[in-house]
Order: sequence, then C-alpha cells, then structure tokens
Amino acid sequence: MITSPRSGCPVNRALEVVGDQWSLVILRDVMAYDRRSFRELLTANDEGISAPVLSRRLADLTSAGFLSKTEAPRGKQGRYSLTELGIRTIPLMAELANLGVAIDPSTAAQKPEFMRSGNNDELDSRTDDLRKQHINADA
Repeated sequence: MITSPRSGCPVNRALEVVGDQWSLVILRDVMAYDRRSFRELLTANDEGISAPVLSRRLADLTSAGFLSKTEAPRGKQGRYSLTELGIRTIPLMAELANLGVAIDPSTAAQKPEFMRSGNNDELDSRTDDLRKQHINADA
C-alpha cells in the first residue's frame, strides 16, 4: 500500500490502497464467502495467494481501515471483519463482477451469489447482513 498519495485524485488514491493484485480478492473472500481467518483465506483462495503476500495484504487492509482483526488466545486464529469502509466496497465488487462476466462470460457461474441477480434490494440486504455480522458483532 502506498502511504503518501502520488496526487490528489480520489481514483488514484483508492487504487493506491486497494488496487494491487490481491486486496480486492481478499475483501471478496471475506464478504462473499465468510473466510475470516488467515488459514481460511490462504487455503480456500482459488487464485493461489502465498502466505507472505496474504500476511502483508491483511496488514495493509487493516492499517487502511478496510478490515479489523480480533486477536485470539495463543493457539487460536485471529478473526478478520469488514469495517464500514470495507463494506463500502460492495457496490464496487458487484460492478467488477459484472465487468468480469462481460469480459469472460464463462466466469458467470462463479459470481458470488448475492451479486448474481443485479437486484439492488438484494445487494442492500446483503450489505445490511454483513454490517450485522462484522461490525455489530464486533461491537
């Protein structure tokens, strides 16, 4: 993650924070598949992220305010949760999924369930559910 903005452009700034190869994939895994531990994110990721890269990206996403981490007792895994900023990426994720299907229609079957209908009410409902699961549960 780039800590000093290259410019004052908001698009540039967003890309500096989440525009690397892995950050949005990690957020997708947390929001769409409820993968919340390091081990789940590492082993269930179809794209093959490495442990060191996952560790760095999780630290970056936590530092940037997209995720929070609940520490666990020794021998247990910490748990990552979306923050409000992380939840605000849901419409972006839905549009990226739509773009991905437009680019390669064979990917449509792997589109996360709550993004399939294109129905804004369903997306809003999922957003509310994620808020309850991640933010309210951690409060």
